[in-house]
Amino acid sequence: MILEHADIRIDPSKASAFEEAILRGASTVISTAKGFQGFKVNRSIESPGRYLLMIYWDTLEDHTVGFRGSPAFAEWRAIVGPFFAQPPVVEHLELVGKS
Repeated sequence: MILEHADIRIDPSKASAFEEAILRGASTVISTAKGFQGFKVNRSIESPGRYLLMIYWDTLEDHTVGFRGSPAFAEWRAIVGPFFAQPPVVEHLELVGKS
């Protein structure tokens, strides 16, 4: 399993609308993609306007090729993109261990 980690910055005054949009977009658009396993969205306490979106994928390619190369990606960006104060920083991680 691969974890996509997106560090997103928005205007804090738009937090309520953004939270509705990101949850709706993840639930209705991303969740239909091949290899999607689940997601979490966390809001920073210390940095207003900072969010971490974590999406679990079966493979890296399910995200980078399948989802990002599909029309669903444009639909997703149309929902959340207008809120971005800057482009999100996205990384992919592999689990090394857990307890």
